[in-house]
Amino acid sequence: MELSVLILIASFIILLALNVPIAVSIALSTILTMLFTINPIPALTTVAQQMTSGINRFALLAIPFFILSGQFMGRGGIARRLIDFAKSVVGMFPGGLAFVNVLACMLFGSISGSAVAATSAIGGFMVPIMNKEGYDRDFNTAVTVTASTTGLLIPPSNVLIVYSLASGGISIAALFVAGYLPGILVGLGLMAACSVIAVIKKYPVGARESILKALKKFVSAVPSLLLVIIVIGGIVSGIFTATEASAVAVVYSFILSVLIYKEVRFPEVPKILLKTAETTAVVMLLVGTSRAMSWVLSYKNIPQEISTGLIGLTDNKLIILMLINIMLLIVGTFMDITPAVLIFTPILLPVVTKLGMSPLHFGIMLVFNLCIGLCTPPVGSVLFVGCGIGQTTITRVTKSLLPFYAVMVAALMLITYFPWFSEWLPHLLGLY
Repeated sequence: MELSVLILIASFIILLALNVPIAVSIALSTILTMLFTINPIPALTTVAQQMTSGINRFALLAIPFFILSGQFMGRGGIARRLIDFAKSVVGMFPGGLAFVNVLACMLFGSISGSAVAATSAIGGFMVPIMNKEGYDRDFNTAVTVTASTTGLLIPPSNVLIVYSLASGGISIAALFVAGYLPGILVGLGLMAACSVIAVIKKYPVGARESILKALKKFVSAVPSLLLVIIVIGGIVSGIFTATEASAVAVVYSFILSVLIYKEVRFPEVPKILLKTAETTAVVMLLVGTSRAMSWVLSYKNIPQEISTGLIGLTDNKLIILMLINIMLLIVGTFMDITPAVLIFTPILLPVVTKLGMSPLHFGIMLVFNLCIGLCTPPVGSVLFVGCGIGQTTITRVTKSLLPFYAVMVAALMLITYFPWFSEWLPHLLGLY
């Protein structure tokens, strides 16, 4: 193995083991690699230039706007209305509250674009209710944690915007639309697992609501659900770009949360803006440092060498895709999704394109694979948040997570080996 690769990997792993923030770890390992193997004189200047060019992209403007929109929606009473609507749709089935949890997480995750926000907002309501109704605490946490990740597939999704950047500019509109069927597939799989577990453990069946009452809850939830229709409909129809759509989402969520629902007061708005700025700064720092690392990888021809090495192992497409998935599942256990997408897209995209996989299909496979890592120990951010809300431990909840892991891995295999799930809708709408 080349010296540059050894220095890059070893320094990165050591820094992570020392609990150095991941963005700083990426930057320092990149600088060390340049100092020892490329040209030590302009190392810092080159890294600074690459970080600047990495975040100097118009498409990235959508990220702070979608984060701000999610902040307004998260505090604006949206979660409660979506839960009420979900109850009226699936609450009457065996283990109905688990179904409600999954559906509410899917809806809220798609609106907020954040798995952590969905875990906090929906879990904060649903876990105590499910505990009170006799559901197992660890099961309740496991349902919330896994279902929340579907919001990163169902648009609008900041991670898909990041992938668009890392892949060289694939259409954000096509990626957004491509995420619908895989996201729904995962949600239905989690509901099926909930149904089996509910029957085995004899969890209670929810009461069937009258049509009139269900209709009232639907009407109450419509303004929240309209956000997705406005954003995605506007992008697909060509009325506005993804970046412009993010600004529309902010205006709409502000009007809904502050002026209509009135659950966000004007004095709270500066705090929301500050929180958005903090989150955006973290994301942009990750984007910038990952761009610098990607430049070093490309300069040393590492993606090409990995591509040649993998294809040299076997010419069987099925085996190579399985090896890539296994590698990404391992990566997801210790690396957050945004830096993982930025680092591994330029490494693996040349490999899969040689195999005939489209960048669109690979993007959905990559993002969903890393979504599984968000709810796996030891570093799963969604898992930590879920355990905090569920007042349980990672050790206890892991056993309850196992059947949901099995469902998610099965869904990953379907998404990997059947391009139809990712490509049918974009082809149908003429986006790809």
